[in-house]
Amino acid sequence: MMLDLGILSFGFFQNAILAAVLASIACGIIGSLVVVKRMVTVSGGISHAAFGGVGLGYLFSIDPIVGAFLFTVGVALGIGILKERAGQEIDTLIGAVWAAGMAVGVISVSLAPGYAPDLFSYLFGNILLVPPGDIQLMAVFCAVIVAIVATFYLPLQAVTFDEEYARVMNIPVTAISLLLLLLTAVCVVILIRLVGIILVIALLVLPAASVRGFVTRLPAMMASSIVLSLVISLSGLVLSYLWDLPSGATIILLGAAVYAASLPLSRIRTARQGSGTRSGRPLPQQGERGRQ
Repeated sequence: MMLDLGILSFGFFQNAILAAVLASIACGIIGSLVVVKRMVTVSGGISHAAFGGVGLGYLFSIDPIVGAFLFTVGVALGIGILKERAGQEIDTLIGAVWAAGMAVGVISVSLAPGYAPDLFSYLFGNILLVPPGDIQLMAVFCAVIVAIVATFYLPLQAVTFDEEYARVMNIPVTAISLLLLLLTAVCVVILIRLVGIILVIALLVLPAASVRGFVTRLPAMMASSIVLSLVISLSGLVLSYLWDLPSGATIILLGAAVYAASLPLSRIRTARQGSGTRSGRPLPQQGERGRQ
């Protein structure tokens, strides 16, 4: 089955392409930091907690995306502050946030007057139905991510690779860690319309995880992740349109297939470079110690 190029003239398809581009930029940048710092589970907790914001948006008659943004920012700050000041185990915090966020969303939707017609799209996404208003909001969020990462790149890199070294260098580790959590929350909101809350963590992580074994520097990882995320998103968009499949699930399955294919290829590359050499590592060794 061939794609009718005439579909490109339709506004909804143009919006879908713009959404894919914006989401890919956010994924490539934040996803790389998330993967290197090994905070995938933290990002998962934040992404699922976003459903609480969507539910509150329905309850208080505001844009669910705005509700998700405010709620995920609050959750991200809460996780960071509790981890640093209350000494809470991060796994426990993630479990609590994950469950409580979803519960708040379910209760809020049940209490909201009327019927929530778009709830399914927030849970599982539909890139073909992204409205122009959301595109503009995504563009603003994406610009904020790029500007902040460009401004604070060096401290973000230091904290991502090795928190102990960053503290020795008098970098405000706590503040930078909170900033990274906030950026992750913003990225989650950008991705909700594409793949939905349930699957957002996969699109955030899979492109960066796929390219990690083939690059040696963080900027290269970010750039490669952006390109791969765009390829996956656009390919999934086309396949979902041609085969009448859910767009979010199609994109994620394609991303998972790419990641699965990258694993043996990265091992082969590492083996060729020599298992005993440091050059065979995809990123500096400090990145292996950067844990939440």
